[in-house]
Amino acid sequence: MGKILIRGRPAFPGKAAGEAIVCPDSIQGWSGVSDKTGIIIEEANPEKGKCIAGKILVLPYGKGSTGWSGHFHSASVAGFTPAGWLFSRIDSRSGVATAVLSIPTVADFPDDVDLFEIIESGDFVEIDGDTGEVIVTKK
Repeated sequence: MGKILIRGRPAFPGKAAGEAIVCPDSIQGWSGVSDKTGIIIEEANPEKGKCIAGKILVLPYGKGSTGWSGHFHSASVAGFTPAGWLFSRIDSRSGVATAVLSIPTVADFPDDVDLFEIIESGDFVEIDGDTGEVIVTKK
């Protein structure tokens, strides 16, 4: 099983590892993730039905209103916190979510690194929020 090493910008310190949930179109905050169960409930999302707890979420950025981070925070308070985040490009929504959840995050990958070509849902991903290193083990 091959491993792939990629690097982005460290955005929140710490190390995390887990199964990836990859959402190239992100996840809606309101009506996208259940505040009570941590399950993706967005109708059009291919990952609908999966729980974010303990997973590495691979997203391009936040999606929807500025309350995006609040829905992930509510799910976290209910006990459903992702292990870490990877954002292609961090924006204000995803930046606030990173700070509020205080979980390891790597963001702002170089233009020649396409997270959605490299990582698939179900791959095992290790992230280092101190160095920006990400190791992907294909499923």
